[in-house]
Amino acid sequence: MIAAQGLQCQPDFLKLLCTMWTGPTQQQATADASAVGRQAVPRWGRPLAVATAATFCVSTAFPVVAGLSKNTGAFPKWWGIADVVLAFVLVVMVVAVMAATRGKTSQQADNATYRAYRVLIHGIFVMMLVFFLAGERVVWSNCLTGFSWRAWLLLYALPSWFTVVKAPPARQQT
Repeated sequence: MIAAQGLQCQPDFLKLLCTMWTGPTQQQATADASAVGRQAVPRWGRPLAVATAATFCVSTAFPVVAGLSKNTGAFPKWWGIADVVLAFVLVVMVVAVMAATRGKTSQQADNATYRAYRVLIHGIFVMMLVFFLAGERVVWSNCLTGFSWRAWLLLYALPSWFTVVKAPPARQQT
């Protein structure tokens, strides 16, 4: 199919694409719930997860303020720089949280993620209500991309975040 379109791909590349499109998810849950006790996360994992959640909340303020402002040109120059820097820091923190789990989530974290998804999915409905009830007062072009990528990042990293928060810290060797 890809070769018919004139693209030259290596077989390993095609295997990777097929795995990404049809294969298992990136993060595999451990079947044994007691295994989470054996899967210790780094000692810095839990504080990092809490700091990441706080950074996420602060970072979300930027699109909220931009969406409610009619003239973002009146913002000080540092506002845009702070938004980009904080967004970059947030992404780095999320990658670090995901690295702390090493791609292995517990069944407990998967269950917590599923429950969180069931609540967070209502955000789509809430945003639709905001669009219909206050659509003229919100400058969607200023905030929609910020909300979208943050929502994606939250949903993508949530299993790792729950794993880091709920797993026991690794013991230091003395």
